[in-house]
Amino acid sequence: MADKDTPKNADNTAPLNLQAVTNSPNPKMASPSPSAHRASFAENMRAMPPASPRSSHQSRQPSMSQQALQELLSNPPTKGQNSQFQGRDWKTVQVGEVVDSALVRFAEYDTSVEEATELLISSGAPNVVLLREDPNTRAATGTFDYSDLTAYLLLVVGLARPAEDEVASYDELAKKGREGKPIPLRDIKDIARKGPLVTLPHTADLTKAVEVFGSGVHRILVTEEGKTDIIGVLTQLRLVQFFWDNRQSFPAVDELYPQFIKDLHIGSPNVLAVNGDKPLIDALELMNNEGMSSLPVLDAQNNVIGNISQVDVRLLTKSTSSPLLRSSCIHFISVILSERGVHDGKDSYPVFHINPYSTLAHTVAKLVATRSHRMWVVDTPSPASSGPPTPAVMAAPSVLIPPSPVAPLPTANQPLATSPGQLGPVAPAPSISAAAAPGASLSGRLSGVISLTDILNLFARASGLRPHDPDEARRARRRSSSSSMRRSMDSSRSESMSGRRGSMSERNPQGLGLFRGRGSVGGS
Repeated sequence: MADKDTPKNADNTAPLNLQAVTNSPNPKMASPSPSAHRASFAENMRAMPPASPRSSHQSRQPSMSQQALQELLSNPPTKGQNSQFQGRDWKTVQVGEVVDSALVRFAEYDTSVEEATELLISSGAPNVVLLREDPNTRAATGTFDYSDLTAYLLLVVGLARPAEDEVASYDELAKKGREGKPIPLRDIKDIARKGPLVTLPHTADLTKAVEVFGSGVHRILVTEEGKTDIIGVLTQLRLVQFFWDNRQSFPAVDELYPQFIKDLHIGSPNVLAVNGDKPLIDALELMNNEGMSSLPVLDAQNNVIGNISQVDVRLLTKSTSSPLLRSSCIHFISVILSERGVHDGKDSYPVFHINPYSTLAHTVAKLVATRSHRMWVVDTPSPASSGPPTPAVMAAPSVLIPPSPVAPLPTANQPLATSPGQLGPVAPAPSISAAAAPGASLSGRLSGVISLTDILNLFARASGLRPHDPDEARRARRRSSSSSMRRSMDSSRSESMSGRRGSMSERNPQGLGLFRGRGSVGGS
């Protein structure tokens, strides 16, 4: 899962010399001389009669009709297909044709967490660093990704809950991290609960990849035929993007795109979620313990007001960002948006939700554009009990919640705040109404989730294959990611969990399977 497939990333205990992102000022426009302006104006007056307002109005281009706009939203354009796949059955395409060897990144087990984190951030997609014993080999025996970084952060700040026989080693690692000592990847390779590495030879066809992805696996390492050398990394997101970019080459898949989500019967009503007013650390623990790559953030009426993913942990690796762990999830969303605006040089608000009447094309286009693993399905928004109506984002793009003074954005050359003492006491973030969150007026009440696994299974079934049941894959994945953590966590959090479940049942009388805690998992 990896799974806001965006998609770039984070930092660690010692300072990283990451270059600050700056926006170049717009070049100044050269101003014409006054004499040239006067001459040009006089010539135009002599040569041309004045244009009437009516003629100017008649020459104006017509605006896009509502029907044309709806058609554009329902069937977004693609970048254009690759000619090498025209006229081919996608089931005959080899995995080696879909991956890019230039995107493979390696690190040795003796590499420090700090160095590996910097490599993870700078490399971007597919958001993984492959681990090897020998720098002269291309055979991988492990991975380092954002789930490892999240688990490491929780460990260093004293929030990891290891098994009883691992407490001593975890305490030692946490102490070294707080002291700023380099920690090799070898020492933390097992702190994140992950399944075994999955590999396929580059000559395997895509049906094999779809079968693997249907079991809940998010990443496949592609090797040379008959060798262990890695030549590429195939992710669920990359495969969905391949189908999207080459949709016209695969008629069995292409005919699915115009259909409504409600008619395709995909996705799940069981969703893990977090309240917008809960501390960010709750969301990180939830994702780490349940093996999730992202969570929807909800208001009190279960309206989706944002999205937090493991990739966003990149904003938590500097000393100045440590207060964010105690701030609310809705406040952290404002920081994400502010950072994106600084990075992109513009206001940006990616939308991570769809509704039952969204087309599959609209859904896939959003997944590809936001590099996400899942889209949250929403119904009609529930009326908010407090806060003014939210201005439309298009009409008022400045409705971004600024970071509070106690939670400034991270900057370069600032180390990770790894001591629990550094995390508190922290002044609470300003109280922000969920109704005032950016994009709140565009969402609705959370009713389900659609993941990349669901979409790949749909493509497989439409092409005559019999892939794994996505719901069974979700259940198996939840069991594997949570069982080792259950005993130690239940004893310490049983009271808080029961409180969450109680409040959730009151707000969700229809039994949609929506939980603000460890109760159900939404999307592989």
